[in-house]
Amino acid sequence: MVSGLKKQLRQQALAARGQGGDDEAVTRHLLEVLVPHRGKVLAGYWPMRDEADPRPAISAHDGPVCLPVVTGPARPLEFRAFDGRLEAGSFGTSHPPADSPVMQPQVLIVPLAGFDREGHRLGYGGGFYDRTLEILRTSGPVVAIGLAYAVQEIRSIPVEPTDQSLDMIVTDQGVILPQPQNSQVNPDGTKS
Repeated sequence: MVSGLKKQLRQQALAARGQGGDDEAVTRHLLEVLVPHRGKVLAGYWPMRDEADPRPAISAHDGPVCLPVVTGPARPLEFRAFDGRLEAGSFGTSHPPADSPVMQPQVLIVPLAGFDREGHRLGYGGGFYDRTLEILRTSGPVVAIGLAYAVQEIRSIPVEPTDQSLDMIVTDQGVILPQPQNSQVNPDGTKS
């Protein structure tokens, strides 16, 4: 039931994403939220389809940068240092080659199909970011920043036990700081 509803919401959000948004505003807002994270290991992504583009902010980041690699089904993502070299990956992705060092990110820019104001996200349905965030969060503070166009917002996304929430969402309309029920993760990764 939940997976069927998520599939329907994902299709709606992806259709809306096709309308695009203000890429310069997305970059401006993303650069602003990354300021407190100078020097930290930043995981971005190489955009595909109509995804909001984090590359200008990744290029401007003052610190190490890595990109995700899908290493197999039902596995967490691996993050490799990004030095400009890319190779084709699964699911239409591009990622650093196998000889790039593996890194553990402290800040992640997460691609989205859709999001809601409570910090829930819809990806493509593979669970890669959910598995990855769960593991990363067990070893210390990690900030997960969803990147999307405002048109991808969904009123409410059904949540399953394996779903990992975002700490903030950056869109072309601004920055959304979700208000989780139990605790708030600040932009610098600390909890309040």
